Amino acid sequence: MTKSPPSPAQLARNERMRTAAIEGAKARADIEARDVAVRKNMERLRALRLAKEAEEATKPKPAKPVKASPRGKKAAPKQTAKLSDFLASQRSTGRTT
Repeated sequence: MTKSPPSPAQLARNERMRTAAIEGAKARADIEARDVAVRKNMERLRALRLAKEAEEATKPKPAKPVKASPRGKKAAPKQTAKLSDFLASQRSTGRTT
């Protein structure tokens, strides 16, 4: 039994599959390399942040100066009129409810 030679469509399909496999392998390698670079950068930044936080933790925090309020002391609350006084003044002026 002899095999018949592959048709041009089969040859083209096989070639596309071969190039797709090669390009896929290259893409996966690029993605993995990019992931490694990102993780390496994250590690570097984390180390810098931790070093900065450790340095700040050793420094004493400066005391905040106490500011005097620009208005001075608070005024005593106003005396509000009582309801009974209000109603009495309304009645005396001729208003009725």
